[in-house]
Amino acid sequence: MAPENVILNKSNHIGVIRLNRPKAFNALNFGLGDDLVRVLEACTDDPETKAVIITGEGKAFCAGGDLAMFKTSPDTSDTLRQIIKRLNTCVMLIRRMPKPVVAAINGVTGGAGMSIAAACDIRICARSVTFKQAYTSVGLVPDGAWTLLVPLLIGFGKASEMAFLDPVFNADTALEMGLVNSIVDDGELQNAAFDTAAKLAAGPTIAYSIIKENLNSAMLAFLERQLELERRGMTDVGKTSDAEEGISAFLEKRPPIFRGI
Repeated sequence: MAPENVILNKSNHIGVIRLNRPKAFNALNFGLGDDLVRVLEACTDDPETKAVIITGEGKAFCAGGDLAMFKTSPDTSDTLRQIIKRLNTCVMLIRRMPKPVVAAINGVTGGAGMSIAAACDIRICARSVTFKQAYTSVGLVPDGAWTLLVPLLIGFGKASEMAFLDPVFNADTALEMGLVNSIVDDGELQNAAFDTAAKLAAGPTIAYSIIKENLNSAMLAFLERQLELERRGMTDVGKTSDAEEGISAFLEKRPPIFRGI
């Protein structure tokens, strides 16, 4: 049975993965997480797929974790633990995939969406895109290797600013910081991503796989440790009153009142 929350198309040695929960801004829930793991594994195992594009349907790339999951959750901490398992697996699959992965960032990107984009090898961004770290505004902490990958891309100081102040910023700022590799007009994003993926698919596949492995060894030796550290941190913070307040405030569309407990 085909996955419902992710669309996978393959042509000309390119696998195109589209996150497909547009009404929820492609927010990560259990279904999307499971389906994304499934199609990433399919692309990894397919010898005919030489390059992969990840993008989103509708107005968002991925807005982050779907906080609507918590409306019926009896245990915030355990729900966080379970969704992070899926996110962490996705991040590891992207990094371990022995072929280049291009993020075609088509719309709103925040939280887990930023982690997924940061895990990709190349990031091409539509000009209208806005970004937000999004975790701390609801009393949570970054996950999906955010605290490793984003600082590697933009530097420790800017990552700290983003983590603590949680600003909304645009594509130009993302390019200036180094979070994305290039910006194109919205209508040109698909063509730009395909052109880049086609160039990669026609390139020296084995050399690319070795380069990616070497980059991982040099820069991401602590990836698994960081993913586990973030997972434990998120499950711990999920037990706090601030997390309950932040999530409730988001769902009720009001400013949160944090008490530091």
